[in-house]
Amino acid sequence: MVTTPKRRKSACPQRPASAVHRPSSVIRHLSSVVCPPPSVPRLVRDDPYLAPYADWIARRVQLAKETETRLTGGTMAPACNAVRSTAGRLADFAAGHEYFGLHRQGDAWVLREWAPNATAITLIGTFSQWREDPALALRRLNLDGVWELHLPAATLKHGDLYRLRMHWRGGSGDRLSAYARRVVQDEHTKIFNAQVWAPADPYLWRHTFQRSGGCRTPLIYEAHVGMAQEEGKVGTYREFKEKILPRIVAAGYNTIQLMAIQEHPYYGSFGYHVTNYFAASSRFGTPEELKDLVDTAHAAGLAVIMDLIHSHAARNEVEGLSRFDGTLFQYFHEGPRGLHELWDSRCFDYGKPQVLHFLLSNCRFWLDEYRFDGFRFDGITSMLYRHHGLGKAFTSYADYFNESVDEQALAYLTLANKVIHAVRPDALTVAEDMSGMPGLAAPVERGGVGFDFRLAMGIPDYWIKLTKDTRDEDWSMSTLWHELTNRRRDERTISYAESHDQALVGDQTLIFRLIERDMYNHMALDSRTLQVDRGLALHKMIRLATLATAGNGYLTFMGNEFGHPEWIDFPREGNNWSYHYARRQWRLRDDHSLVYHFLADFDKAMIEMARLANLLDDPDLRLRVEHGDDKVLGFERAGLLFLFNFHPEKSYPDYPVEATPGEYRLILDSDAPFFGGHSRLAPNQTYVAAPDAKGRTLLTAYLPSRTALVLQKLA
Repeated sequence: MVTTPKRRKSACPQRPASAVHRPSSVIRHLSSVVCPPPSVPRLVRDDPYLAPYADWIARRVQLAKETETRLTGGTMAPACNAVRSTAGRLADFAAGHEYFGLHRQGDAWVLREWAPNATAITLIGTFSQWREDPALALRRLNLDGVWELHLPAATLKHGDLYRLRMHWRGGSGDRLSAYARRVVQDEHTKIFNAQVWAPADPYLWRHTFQRSGGCRTPLIYEAHVGMAQEEGKVGTYREFKEKILPRIVAAGYNTIQLMAIQEHPYYGSFGYHVTNYFAASSRFGTPEELKDLVDTAHAAGLAVIMDLIHSHAARNEVEGLSRFDGTLFQYFHEGPRGLHELWDSRCFDYGKPQVLHFLLSNCRFWLDEYRFDGFRFDGITSMLYRHHGLGKAFTSYADYFNESVDEQALAYLTLANKVIHAVRPDALTVAEDMSGMPGLAAPVERGGVGFDFRLAMGIPDYWIKLTKDTRDEDWSMSTLWHELTNRRRDERTISYAESHDQALVGDQTLIFRLIERDMYNHMALDSRTLQVDRGLALHKMIRLATLATAGNGYLTFMGNEFGHPEWIDFPREGNNWSYHYARRQWRLRDDHSLVYHFLADFDKAMIEMARLANLLDDPDLRLRVEHGDDKVLGFERAGLLFLFNFHPEKSYPDYPVEATPGEYRLILDSDAPFFGGHSRLAPNQTYVAAPDAKGRTLLTAYLPSRTALVLQKLA
């Protein structure tokens, strides 16, 4: 088995240009920009700064259309159009999981594989004592390389282990089915095998779910099933359902994002080196237990999305797709382009119809089989560019329109979004792109790629810069406002202060950067230090500022809401295979003699405030005050007035702020005692915004140092 090192996402590009609205190099072209004709994609008509690249965008749109026509119009190879009789629908084409792999059909088993370079394939397993039997040999159906085997039902039973003995010119080897739905590892030999999964009592779904209303504004709780438990071990789907789901519901989030669901042989890869794309990781439990987890979340009103890793694949050859039929280029690019050197992984060839069939079917499979409500597409910067975004600073629109862009990958992502939304119109798709590629989260009909949201990845990077390299008194309010709100107005975004990326070993969590060594000995109520007070105050303010200015959604990683103190480090040789840092210490949050619960309680309050006010449904943020020397920032949104005093020392007794005329009530105060503050404000205070002598409508408020206030305008 080839094991792959833990993926270091920090090695990806520098701080992204997801925030770049109008690069200076583009502005220089404005004098030559004319209103584009109606024939160009609406994406260009909505953003005149894209006009110089209208031909590039039109070509990309056309490539996606031509690819879809080729896939659904009957010109595909037999390996791809043998799935369904209904022609012309991309969603029907994306059903390879119903044709390939092992299936029970009536009184027989049918196994099909695509292996064009193979000369012979035999099914081996516990039922054949792992020997090749001519009766278990697959026959080749066509020149394209589709192989098939029919067996009596009695040949295989639930729980049997199996592999494919693959032969090619000059060699042979064992492989797991590319469409295997269950893969297990032997505890003693550490060998992976596919497993026949046909329980006598298939899972019966109890609840129907459709994202609607408030769930269309995602408040995402990013979680990892294996490391979700307090104990130093691999947690299970069942334990997550019983112990963690109630916490997520109580915290007020409406969407769960599950990581590391697709099977991956190396636990320490965080699930990012996938080998078996159609198999839910067996280290967490059975398929039925995962379905029960999703079903239970739906009953609680939670949408469930999963990380989908289509940006690369593990190099493993026995368990994975690499050299599946004896060639390195079956699913992947040939030569150096097929290898991601930094991640030690393989790069898909998105121009091959059979690869598109595999990946599009994978999108549909998780919606059909496990009823997931959408996906976060991981690492798509690596897909979009031949340089994978490594060491590249994206500073101009020209960086998105040149020969380094993999336009076939863009076409695939466009078709993936079409499939997902055809199968589930209410599905949620999120793009993780560090480059800021325009149009990713724009509708397909406008010339975009079709994602519902994109992650605002520049925001957590900026918080790292402020909390790691800058003194509080040097924070620039104008730059902070710019970074929090700098996004494309024609695309929906999800903001976050930190995710799992910022908590990986080698980095520090936000709370640890704020409190530093005092976290080890001074987090008890009776031993708080000034450094702890600083950390608590800024942690609350940072998260509220990120949520309050978020584009259309908000995300947090499991445990960060209460300031989980330790980084994430999965068991590996370098830490003596320890699980100490691959867990979540919920007892810290539950112990009211410690200060962690203050952060959790504040997080719950601000999430509830956002939900009740429909905060993220209102795109109108009106800056009311931004004062660099005073370290004061204030803005209005959704009938709420947000006031932040980031100054480490100065409090302001009657600070004037422009506001919409009317009466306001204090509804959230980060300095309140039940949030670990110093209780410098009386609760439920009312304020009046009225004209002054100069005709300005002003509201005056006491702004304690390092405090955030939320005032609600009364009817």
